[in-house]
Amino acid sequence: MLLKGLNKLTLLDFPDKIACILFTGGCDFRCPFCQNAALVTEFDDGKVEEEEFFSFLSSRKGRLDGVAITGGEPLMQPDIVPFIGRIKDMGFAVKVDTNGYHPERLEELVSSGLLDYVAMDVKNSPEKYAVTAGVKNIDMSRIARSRDIITGSGVDYEFRTTVVKEFHTREDFYKIGEFVRGAKRHFLQRFRDEGGTIVKGLEPPSEEDLQDYMKILSDFVESVQIR
Repeated sequence: MLLKGLNKLTLLDFPDKIACILFTGGCDFRCPFCQNAALVTEFDDGKVEEEEFFSFLSSRKGRLDGVAITGGEPLMQPDIVPFIGRIKDMGFAVKVDTNGYHPERLEELVSSGLLDYVAMDVKNSPEKYAVTAGVKNIDMSRIARSRDIITGSGVDYEFRTTVVKEFHTREDFYKIGEFVRGAKRHFLQRFRDEGGTIVKGLEPPSEEDLQDYMKILSDFVESVQIR
């Protein structure tokens, strides 16, 4: 596992859980607005040793409920399944953030009962997915398969879209709504430029636009919230 960082406590990133956040390195995408750009583009050695992490986790038994694994893209890691299995064996709940581009690993984790919560990014409408993900080509069938695995898994989940003024329009959200139709929960995350993004100078949507996008999605999804 390429582990790039550890936040030892969060009350926000794993719903209803007191958790830590583990950051993995590497990603298939190059989203221009990514706030964790260094985790995406830097493939040097990890900054957290596996045994160091598990030692920390052992010391937090009874104090933490779970582990939120994010990135980068955690499901790129070839040993993610046994790694999460070890966390579960210690009695912790596991949440994974994913871009949805590794449905095979996602399915293995779900079928093995290793996930308690999944948060999957839905970058944009299918026609604009590649440009929003910062890549030349994208296989939307992989994204759709991950969507279907998640919604049919019985595991708690959310879809989420980071909304960027330069990348999203009203029409996109009708198409996003069609893509996730019937989903339980979808969060709209307002882009915030905190420095370190892959592309500079991007802007957040207006509050008026964000509210409008939420109303559009609400016709397709059970619960839509702005985060």
